[in-house]
Amino acid sequence: METLSALLYLVASICFIMALRGLSSPETSRQGNIYGMVGMTIAILTTLASPIVQSYWMIVLGIAIGGAIGYVVAKKIEMTALPQLVAAFHSLVGLAAVFVALAAFYSPEAYGIGVRGAIAKGSLVEMALGTAIGAITFTGSIVAFAKLQGLVTGKPLVFPMQHPLNAALGVLTLILIIWLVQSNSSAAMWLIVLVALALGFLLILPIGGADMPVVISMLNSYSGWAACGIGFTLQNNLLIITGALVGSSGAILSYIMCKGMNRSIFNVILGGFGGESAAAGGAAKGPQGSVKAGSAEDAAYIMKNAQSVIIVPGYGMAVAQAQHALREMADVLKHEGVDVKYAIHPVAGRMPGHMNVLLAEANVPYDEVFELEDINRDFGTADVAFVIGANDVTNPAAKTDPASPIYGMPILDVEKAKTVFFIKRGMAAGYAGVENELFFRPNTMMLFGDAKKVTEEVVKAMEA
Repeated sequence: METLSALLYLVASICFIMALRGLSSPETSRQGNIYGMVGMTIAILTTLASPIVQSYWMIVLGIAIGGAIGYVVAKKIEMTALPQLVAAFHSLVGLAAVFVALAAFYSPEAYGIGVRGAIAKGSLVEMALGTAIGAITFTGSIVAFAKLQGLVTGKPLVFPMQHPLNAALGVLTLILIIWLVQSNSSAAMWLIVLVALALGFLLILPIGGADMPVVISMLNSYSGWAACGIGFTLQNNLLIITGALVGSSGAILSYIMCKGMNRSIFNVILGGFGGESAAAGGAAKGPQGSVKAGSAEDAAYIMKNAQSVIIVPGYGMAVAQAQHALREMADVLKHEGVDVKYAIHPVAGRMPGHMNVLLAEANVPYDEVFELEDINRDFGTADVAFVIGANDVTNPAAKTDPASPIYGMPILDVEKAKTVFFIKRGMAAGYAGVENELFFRPNTMMLFGDAKKVTEEVVKAMEA
């Protein structure tokens, strides 16, 4: 039975690897999800069939309660709320790691790692690391959820001596782990939990809205490493492999996104190091000037007579659920012989791949969707850039204003197009709290209103 379980766990691990490979591209993402579901099904059934499982009623009860909650959430959740849902899920993974570690600490006999008060030192190191990472993930994810949900401002929240305090808490955590390993002390274990909870809170609090997609990816990595650490405690090879896959893939994605934003991944990991200057820059008074407002009829006429149109979706499109109307507009333009492309910034929206998911939901062809590095050179020859709710990722201040919190972040060069249409409800600043100087450019025409409604009006004007 043990050999068969190991073999099935290996098959599940391969499925998870294939899932990650599939999720690396929109074209194979559905297949990747299927691999993931098959792997998880094999893993769960194999674990339930293990001889160490002696009672099923609590397991069945837990699955029923969790499954019911998950079903209700999945039915009610809006696509716009996916980033905060992901953050909430990460918090639960971290909390689960803490609970498993505490259970192993108080009942080590059940896990085969010794007896209470005389737990193997290696096992103590594993559970201490799993506890610390899990607790950091829990409170950090709660802060990220609050920022994304609008319960807490998206601006960096900083205070004097913040980074020295974080460093001191990190050193204290290491000291507590050494104390735990040497003494098997319950006080040390609980202090690790409390200090790590505070550290997770303080690490994410100073990170501004512009960096939140990186934070989501980073917390995903943390949750994987927490699961990996607890996998050693449980002596479960599959949990170790799965946690390592999630942790490493999340770390790689965070690095790629930081590189795409010209950010230092170490600064983000250390809690928005340098956020003080970012906050000051965000508070600066934005550019002033006149704004040229247009109508749906203006946009329809200019785009129908254009040769090339590049559509730039952002979080405003997600809020208005305008992706289907946008696809309809693109179909009308293509019928008129206009070349239509979609430009996606690496951090558009609130989480990695947010815009890709929404466009895929509207059945936008994959070959029309381009990433920043593949599309930026085309704006200079484009007749129209149609920006629908993308603010910070199109803001020229990222290239011109060293005091701006988004300075240095590569942006989509929409200002190079002959005409820029910008759909927005009003003149409010973006999520990073920076006013967009693109609004005041002479080739920009603002289309004020709900993104879906305005796009539908443009489509009607085109068909008329």
